[in-house]
Amino acid sequence: MLDPTLLRTQLAETAARLRATRGYALDVAAFERLEAERKTIQVRTQELQNLRNTRSKAIGQAKAKGEDASAILAEVAGIGDELKASEARLEAVLAEVDAITSGIPNLPDPSVPLGADEGGNVEQHRWGAPRRFEFEVKDHVELGARHGWLDGEAGAKLSGSRFTVLRGDLARLHRALAQFMLNLHTGEHGYLETNVPLIVNADSMRGTGQLPKFEEDLFATELGDSRRYLIPTSEVPLTNLARGEILEAESLPQRYTAHSLCFRSEAGSGGRDVRGMIRQHQFEKVELVSVAHPAQSAEEHERMTRCAEVVLERLGLPYRRMLLCTGDMGFGAIKTFDLEVWLPSQNTYREISSCSNCGDFQARRMQSRFRNPDTGKPELVHTLNGSGVAVGRALIAVMENYQNADGSITLPEALRPYFGGAAQIA
Repeated sequence: MLDPTLLRTQLAETAARLRATRGYALDVAAFERLEAERKTIQVRTQELQNLRNTRSKAIGQAKAKGEDASAILAEVAGIGDELKASEARLEAVLAEVDAITSGIPNLPDPSVPLGADEGGNVEQHRWGAPRRFEFEVKDHVELGARHGWLDGEAGAKLSGSRFTVLRGDLARLHRALAQFMLNLHTGEHGYLETNVPLIVNADSMRGTGQLPKFEEDLFATELGDSRRYLIPTSEVPLTNLARGEILEAESLPQRYTAHSLCFRSEAGSGGRDVRGMIRQHQFEKVELVSVAHPAQSAEEHERMTRCAEVVLERLGLPYRRMLLCTGDMGFGAIKTFDLEVWLPSQNTYREISSCSNCGDFQARRMQSRFRNPDTGKPELVHTLNGSGVAVGRALIAVMENYQNADGSITLPEALRPYFGGAAQIA
């Protein structure tokens, strides 16, 4: 969340920035009213606490002298009743303030271009030239129908729409892609491989900003009075490893990677990408997460994005890097680079990785800090996350870019060791 001091001391300016960059309308009047009430009640609560303590001491002094303390006892009881009511109201007001602040998006970095939607995104560079085919291109669904490798009907029978069953060499290719990415990020890019829970508590979801704003996009489990959530990305558990921690400055940056299942309800996305594996309720990603010193986070953002680019280059997949505009960035990001891979069947680039610097937005929610060696005081870290990359979309890209006229798929050189040196699957 945003720094509360910013909202309390520069409310009008902050609201104007949010409207101009995010199209977000902060209810300034409501926030000012709640803040005024909070200050009044907080001052009165502290006064009552001090008064109760003072009068409670007077009771002890009176009893020690053998004096009648009944009047003071009655006074303290009355103070206690008012204090209890004041504390309850303060808690309610703070909850209302939290409800507002939890829904406010992060402020974009000054280097982010203004724009209302994806039309305002700016291309940074391209790598690789799209292949010219001498035959009619098939999409991944048609290619996957060969031998029953990709089976949406079986997925629907087992679980419903937006689920897919993979079989045979296509399932093996999917596994090989994840293995390749993990090996690259751990062996060459310096990320620590981590195996994390797929089900997390509400505190973890709040820490990275999925709650309360995006609850409708989440799958949840209920067991007795306990409600937990299936992760939409391993960004959630990886980033929350630092929740409530005070890290040593010399340990930064801390870099983690994980291959995990991810679950999203895709609420409100009906009609988009319903064919095949582009947009699934269950999918897999190799995630990259960094916990960084604030002075290092911009450099770390570039580094992380480059690590994701190397995945696509090793696979020989044409892509472009996009700098997202203010209106297309995620809720918690200050700056985001998207990598879009070329899909021949759609004759366009489609997102396969999104790498974001969240600044101290998540860290403030999580109270994730490092100790400043100069002052000895804890300060908020910066958190970053990115796909390194989405496994299912990488599978689609390999299938379509490496397809042959007879429906077989040539394997990129980087993946052949996972197939005993075979050059294609047929």
